[in-house]
Amino acid sequence: MRILVVEDDPRIHKSLVEDLRRQHYTVDVVEDGLTGLDFARTAAHDVILLDILLPGLDGFELCRRLRSEKSKALILMITARAAVGDKVRALDAGADDYVVKPFDLAELSARIRAVSRRHGAVPEAIVEQGRLRIDPSRQLVTYGAEPVPLTSTEYTILQTLMRSPLQVFSHQMLREKIRNFRDEGDRDSIRTHIANLRRKLRIAGAIRDPIENVYGIGYRLAELDS
Repeated sequence: MRILVVEDDPRIHKSLVEDLRRQHYTVDVVEDGLTGLDFARTAAHDVILLDILLPGLDGFELCRRLRSEKSKALILMITARAAVGDKVRALDAGADDYVVKPFDLAELSARIRAVSRRHGAVPEAIVEQGRLRIDPSRQLVTYGAEPVPLTSTEYTILQTLMRSPLQVFSHQMLREKIRNFRDEGDRDSIRTHIANLRRKLRIAGAIRDPIENVYGIGYRLAELDS
């Protein structure tokens, strides 16, 4: 499942995004409404977690615009505004649920699962490259018949590379994907995670190096054994 978090307070979105990525969700995060609208229009997000008080474009208007454009994403408002009138306004704008800050991360995760069940959200598609396979609904990575045990950060990096196999990802791009995992996003750690991914995939049976170094730029998925 791919989730977009539109929240301008880093004290909130840092822990929220970290928790969601630990659950192996693919998460994008932006801090203003106009950027959030652009992200929602250009990427297929299953769920949008949307603050109301945002710079550029408030959450009510962002939600209305997405619904007028027939967006099928599930929208959960996350806001400090607890008044009944605000809840009614959010639901009338097209929100599927309304969560008042401060919220418990476990409760929010349960809300995401519940609203997904109610609306029959389609599970995130299985991704395959050669013999390498990621099943997001089961949070399972396999190479051939062999399971590949990965940390949350390794999983996020591998999923990023597999979803765009022709794209070269710089250290900065990968840091953005795994940011909020405390200090795991620095350059040396990216190298360490890539090395661990290579090692684990070789143990599972990969003959060729599954991750290609593009000199001076970054990494991309190599052509894998079929």
